[in-house]
Amino acid sequence: MSDHLNALCKCSSGRLSGRVHIPPSKSAAHRAMLCAALAEGQSVLSPIELSNDMKATVNAITALGAKVRFSGDTLVIDGIGNQFGDASNAPVEVNCIESGSTLRFIIPIACAAGINGRFIGEGTLVTRPIGLYNELLPKAGVQCHSEGGLPLVCTGKLQSGHYEMPGNISSQFITGMLMALPLCDGDSFIRITTPLQSSAYVDMTISCMNDFGVKVIPDESGWFIPGDQSYSPRRYTVEGDWSHAGFFLAAGALGSELTLGGLRLDSVQGDMAAIQLFRGFGAEISICDGEVKVRSGKRHAQHINAEQIPDLVPCLAICAALCEGTTVIDHAERLRIKESDRLTSTAAMINSLGGKAQVTQDGLIIEGVKRFKGGRVDGFRDHRIVMSAAIGALCADREVTITTPYSVSKSYPSFFEVYNSLGGKANVIDMGQ
Repeated sequence: MSDHLNALCKCSSGRLSGRVHIPPSKSAAHRAMLCAALAEGQSVLSPIELSNDMKATVNAITALGAKVRFSGDTLVIDGIGNQFGDASNAPVEVNCIESGSTLRFIIPIACAAGINGRFIGEGTLVTRPIGLYNELLPKAGVQCHSEGGLPLVCTGKLQSGHYEMPGNISSQFITGMLMALPLCDGDSFIRITTPLQSSAYVDMTISCMNDFGVKVIPDESGWFIPGDQSYSPRRYTVEGDWSHAGFFLAAGALGSELTLGGLRLDSVQGDMAAIQLFRGFGAEISICDGEVKVRSGKRHAQHINAEQIPDLVPCLAICAALCEGTTVIDHAERLRIKESDRLTSTAAMINSLGGKAQVTQDGLIIEGVKRFKGGRVDGFRDHRIVMSAAIGALCADREVTITTPYSVSKSYPSFFEVYNSLGGKANVIDMGQ
């Protein structure tokens, strides 16, 4: 994010209470927007919160040729259907801002649709890994040109075929290929060569594609993708985001009392595991009339395997830092290539607050303290670090100052407004350029 870098957020201790409607799932919205853009006809998606990541996907589908308009929290998309591009044309520029999902989804989709692309981004996205596509796509009719990151230029049309992909990379690469290959003339198969991490995100992709009329057939080693399929337009309700729910579950575990609405309790989102994980810290969580109620119980440490829930680690860690005992979080090495090195930044956040955290090769060791002291926290321009620090500030003896608070615009622009509406005390101050 290039603006508001000198802003600060000053947070005071307290507790949150009341009902919060969890914003729509960014992961679900990305997928639905792309499926709608590839459909022939008009799709209506709601609710959508126009975060920076959503703006990135709007940029992407507009580059595909889809027509997009907003009305309140509703997104209307006129898709391109089978009106694919001409691979001989000059590349179309796609600004993915700082959205890794947008970038990794749109690259193979644009190639399958015959649209040459010049993919650019901002912040840490320009150096986040895209090397798998540099290896995979040239074998399938696409020429890739980059200096190792962004900008990346792809020309040529993606061909159907047999693909081998490691499962221990970001599932975003797999999602991109799954969404693209049905557009190709022939059938394809993706074989996973190592155990699949973040498998719930792939399940979400396949579910969304199915909702838009496109079939993917799983088997024990990967997925069979019939070719020459067409996406169909539809009305689509975007479910609430369980990764965002994690921040409020953390607040509840640390002494607040909250009711969370807008969530699907039959969700395939992997981050729905937040319910069991915060219960593991001692939080009292109940389900009543389709809503989630959370309050604090006797807090204690636990061991967490983060392989399938990487986005929850910062909010789990802030809770662990105030639990009795030592919490170990492991299998989280992929957090090093997020908006920040999220293992280092999460530990730094906790230690700046007066907690005790250390980084391991693949995770964190967190020794619980009774209260945070407060102080200044580097937000690392990382939305999840900033929001986690604000939750930690509720349990600090002194005021907490968080840098780069506008980073929340990446995924949850209204976070501080919601935080304050629940009784929080957060004051965002723009210090000027």
